[in-house]
Amino acid sequence: MGKKSRVKTQKSGSGASAVVSPKEMMNLVSELLQKCSSAVPSAGKEWEEYIQIRSLVEKIRKKQRGMSIVFEGSREDYFPDLMSWAQENGASCDGFTVANFGMEGYGLRATRDIKAEELFLWVPRKMLMTVESAQNSVLAPLYSQDRILQAMGNVTLALHLLCERANPASFWLPYIRSLPQEYDTPLYYQQDEVQLLLGTQAVQDVLSQYKNTARQYAYFYKLVQTHPAASKLPLKDSFTFDDYRWAVSSVMTRQNQIPTEDGSRVTLALIPLWDMCNHINGLITTGYNLEDDRCECVALQDYKENEQIYIFYGTRSNAEFVIHNGFFYQDNAHDRVKIKLGVSKSERLYAMKAEVLARAGIPASCVFALHCNEPPISAQLLAFLRVFCMSEDELKDYLLGERGINKIFTLGNSEFPVSWENEIKLWTFLETRAALLLKTYKTTSEEDLSLLEKPDLSLHARVAIQLRLAEKQILEKAWASGLAKRLNYQKKLEEGAPLPHYEESDIALLENANADAKLPIILRKLEEVEEGQGTQVEELNEGKMMYRLDMEANEEPVQGETQEKVGKDVHSALDSVGSSNQVGQREVADQSASRTEENPKENSE
Repeated sequence: MGKKSRVKTQKSGSGASAVVSPKEMMNLVSELLQKCSSAVPSAGKEWEEYIQIRSLVEKIRKKQRGMSIVFEGSREDYFPDLMSWAQENGASCDGFTVANFGMEGYGLRATRDIKAEELFLWVPRKMLMTVESAQNSVLAPLYSQDRILQAMGNVTLALHLLCERANPASFWLPYIRSLPQEYDTPLYYQQDEVQLLLGTQAVQDVLSQYKNTARQYAYFYKLVQTHPAASKLPLKDSFTFDDYRWAVSSVMTRQNQIPTEDGSRVTLALIPLWDMCNHINGLITTGYNLEDDRCECVALQDYKENEQIYIFYGTRSNAEFVIHNGFFYQDNAHDRVKIKLGVSKSERLYAMKAEVLARAGIPASCVFALHCNEPPISAQLLAFLRVFCMSEDELKDYLLGERGINKIFTLGNSEFPVSWENEIKLWTFLETRAALLLKTYKTTSEEDLSLLEKPDLSLHARVAIQLRLAEKQILEKAWASGLAKRLNYQKKLEEGAPLPHYEESDIALLENANADAKLPIILRKLEEVEEGQGTQVEELNEGKMMYRLDMEANEEPVQGETQEKVGKDVHSALDSVGSSNQVGQREVADQSASRTEENPKENSE
């Protein structure tokens, strides 16, 4: 299996800090837990809270300096061991090798010509680190007694990874040693680098990610030190914030959903070797073969010998790439900006609008997205805006008029306006809303472009500026599109152009493919289809049942309980931890991003 594991105590700055008493550290950690478990700050106070939490974390990190365990040598030293270990355990290794691709960092390089759709990579289940393997590890006693670990697989994987890293005899050591020692997720940003994101649509998720991670660390530190079931964990002697930050980043940049052995449900896993692939636009080409019990990946395109092999991570926005994967993808065909819209309950026509929306399968308040491509809005958002801008007579027509139910089918179709006046209103609204959102940024697009020309920008600062610039460019396109559409429909109104009406034969074009499911186009939850959701089952030509690994699944399904119930249980448990030493924990800092990769230096490092 190659050279033996070499570990050393990390030296930082002038060396390890003075010994800190357990009582002193416990007091600091308790203070951090209390701060992170307090009520949600009022609007505009999130940055102030972040600074306070970060200050406590830095105090803890300073006292823990030199206590983390790291591997000697460079990451590259361990790639031969990774390949040997993979080959010994049944993975395919003959068509590629690990190589350095400069600004993209490490990735897979083809060692022979590979044809599009050729199966070139497979990884058997026994090589994967999963929630199930955690249940059969040293973590098992604590897992069996902690219902938060049982509910949150990403937390379990993070602790599993740390326990195995500390075990010189771990089966997964060749894989763990090949992981980056640091990442470029916002958890590693300096305060001034995070500050560059203020005013962006992404900043709230960034601040929440840091707060959640700090809270989780504080809770698990106390749990490891006090819970009888944690007495044999290797983390008991050394469990630093930097350790947990590394584990959280490793999991959230690499985790994916796979089926359990019996195929009855999905579980979270880290997939060695495959997670070295960098991202490119395309289609999902990875699945799980239950018959052979392995993860399989086919080539996205033809690759010549010595070319880099890419995979498609999924339809992620750049905000998701930055927050969960640690890189910005310049040519992201699926970039988008979140926009929250809702019908005010105080509005006179609220009940009627809510009813029309309900019939269309759309909530009266929802987070939508503005897209980087034309059209900037999805069919679902178009349908919402049409209802949002309806007059009372138009609402009555859709609720009570002739063929009113059938008209629901056309709400998400741009070919069939409600009325010219309605179209003018909705595009005016979009134009105005985009303009207002643009005013919330502290810099203009031109200023950001100028800043990006500076050669002395740190990598994180550059990524932050790229992200806020991309958001503004999407909003600018939405504004321009709204303006153009408004002028177009004003012209049609002035010219007295006839309003297009659907015929009964048109309905077939708007229905779902299922003959027995005549649902409005918007009921298909187009945003979710577009962005990918979870694990899908496909029947291959060979007759093998495959689980398509959709790297967009943002939440791990919780078996037997709803997300809402688990959320309440978690908050309740945390409340009790804050006031006593009882058990509880919130979800790992937005580790929900399912797909892996290295950080920006290497599409992540």
